[in-house]
Amino acid sequence: MELTFGQLAGLIAAVAFLLLVVFLCIVLVKAGKIMNEVKESIKAIRFDVNGLSKEAESILAKSNTLLTDIEGKAKTIDPLFQAVADLSESVSDLNNASRGLATKVTSSTKNTGKASLVFGAAKKLYNLKNKNK
Repeated sequence: MELTFGQLAGLIAAVAFLLLVVFLCIVLVKAGKIMNEVKESIKAIRFDVNGLSKEAESILAKSNTLLTDIEGKAKTIDPLFQAVADLSESVSDLNNASRGLATKVTSSTKNTGKASLVFGAAKKLYNLKNKNK
């Protein structure tokens, strides 16, 4: 049995087609496995995301409660800060008044000292004058 050139070409084409089909089957099987793994990964991710979203929702609810509590406490403390500011202003005014009084007393003492010095000198002169008579 002798093959003609046309038959030989047909046989080569048939073998090539068979190899192509086998290669495509292998690729499709591997692609199917990959798709199954992707499907499982997506299920796991969906489950994890659901858990995370529930936890995030719980955290947000707790944060809202905490912020409301802090806001209420801040409103309670505001009068305290105002009282401290008023007290600070009063202490500053008292300090300024004390400085003014101290300045007046010091000035008065200096003048009193000068007056007593003058008075003392005048007394000595008077005493000397009375001794000489």
